[in-house]
Amino acid sequence: MGLLATVACSDSENEDIPSDPNAWRAQLAPDMVDVISNYDALDGRPIETLSAADAREQPTPADAVNRLLEARDLSTAPEVMSDVEDIEVMGAVGTIPARVYVPSEGSAPYPLIVYYHGGGFVLATVDTYDASARALANATGAVVVSVEYRKAPENKFPAAHEDAYASYLWVMDNAQTFSADAARVAVAGESAGGNLAANVVIRARDEGMPLPVHQLLVYPVASGDTSSDSYRENAMAEPLNRAMMEWFFAQYLPEADDASDTRLDLVNADLDKLPPTTIINAEVDPLLDDGVELADELEDAGVMVEQRTFPGVTHEFFGMKAVLPEAQEALDFAAGRLTQSFTTAF
Repeated sequence: MGLLATVACSDSENEDIPSDPNAWRAQLAPDMVDVISNYDALDGRPIETLSAADAREQPTPADAVNRLLEARDLSTAPEVMSDVEDIEVMGAVGTIPARVYVPSEGSAPYPLIVYYHGGGFVLATVDTYDASARALANATGAVVVSVEYRKAPENKFPAAHEDAYASYLWVMDNAQTFSADAARVAVAGESAGGNLAANVVIRARDEGMPLPVHQLLVYPVASGDTSSDSYRENAMAEPLNRAMMEWFFAQYLPEADDASDTRLDLVNADLDKLPPTTIINAEVDPLLDDGVELADELEDAGVMVEQRTFPGVTHEFFGMKAVLPEAQEALDFAAGRLTQSFTTAF
């Protein structure tokens, strides 16, 4: 049962809904329990019941991390950088905001990472994912350019994809502006942003444009099918569940059938001749099987790929190294892989 069939069923009719809606909580690592407890305490309303405008006003996992830091008498100050600057870059139909992060250590010319944040193509901004961008810059010694993109439902598919590609080309063309080396560029993204990053690489290959030396995909959206084992097992999980993913697809896609477009359904895309790839997944996440299957398909296509699932954590864990040791482990894994590709390209 895929997206179309799942959307057509009510909860009472859908046998894939777990009998115990809290079963997923038993898998959580202790610090992840604390994050989720603080997320629950923020009393957010279910995203899938809201308009996009109201959904954008709801508390985020990043808010839960700050609440937990305060409870532990720890600083909520952002990770220190050498410099942070808000700029404008070219999207597909005009300028879009972006933020440039210069690492606290290292020297020019820096490697460069073009980063795409998550939010289901509907929510979030570079502010929401500020911690991830800072952490990646400092862990790799690379300048990170975190770019925005047009959001749904105001801008339907493929608006975000078009902006992601246009901004990548602009950043590549302007690498010297950031004291960066255009020969050592990677792309990275989380969730919906992971899907955008992967599409940037595929389109650059297809159009004969310069390829990044690496792609880091953190719990990427890689399929429009919401009937996988991980969707079923984590149908009621937080901060991402199956109903939310179906809502995101409904907001972004002009037609439900567009879920089978290979720009979303990456597992059925042409994955030949892509650069080395790192895929990071959370154990307690509807998107787990998306990442695992994408890694399998990339390997079958001859791509150098490593996929790792981090136990006891949920979607959005990657930017939580201030409170989660698993996030630090994931960051170290990603940074090591990125640095290896930067060094090889040097």
